[in-house]
Amino acid sequence: MTNRIFVHGVPDTPAIWGPLIAAIGETVAIPSLPGFRDEAPAGFACTKDAYADWLVALMEAQHAAVGPLDLVGHDWGALLVLRAASLRPELVRSWAVAGGALDPDYRGHRIARIWNTPVLGEIFMAVSSQAAMARMFRQSGLPSELAAREATAWQAPMRRAILALYRSADGLCFKGDWIARLEQLPRRGLVISGTQDPFVPLDTLSRFAQAHGARLHVEPDAGHWSIVERPQSIAAVLRAYWAE
Repeated sequence: MTNRIFVHGVPDTPAIWGPLIAAIGETVAIPSLPGFRDEAPAGFACTKDAYADWLVALMEAQHAAVGPLDLVGHDWGALLVLRAASLRPELVRSWAVAGGALDPDYRGHRIARIWNTPVLGEIFMAVSSQAAMARMFRQSGLPSELAAREATAWQAPMRRAILALYRSADGLCFKGDWIARLEQLPRRGLVISGTQDPFVPLDTLSRFAQAHGARLHVEPDAGHWSIVERPQSIAAVLRAYWAE
């Protein structure tokens, strides 16, 4: 069992970590967000708090087996890593996030606002095909094979989970305890940003890193999926970070 947990984002599956994990060259835990590959378990609400509780439970089990954890998250996985680490800092040795941060001044991106809007979000989901998703992934820097694999998960369970998740977060507008609790975030943190990320700007991630005493790593000319575009570079950064 490993002490490293990698949490994927939206609209991804654990497969998104493949290139980076191959570059790191070791076994890590890559759980799937409930509802993102199959139907969510009965009674699972697919809200931000439900996913945070799910991650905390996973962390507790992993920590009991192997001790302090290294958490890595991308996109929504980054937000959940930050929330879970702030709720249970005693379980965490380090955290690293890419393409996402809990910033009270961040107001989400256009697609997040669409998903947050009743009826409009449902229309978006109804007209978005797997072919369109595969094309979006390719245009965002994913290799064709990985883009096609990720797009196959774009089915009814994932679409329903995404709408519930974004609406529970008011389209990525965070406030209240999700922000206040960040005071408990472990100080050993790493923030990764691509300079061309169209969803979460570099200045947002830079501001978060500075506010929470985290290291900032910037990938020039990389987009939102920098973990796929630059796996060798980011793997080297993570290995050095963990070795400190």
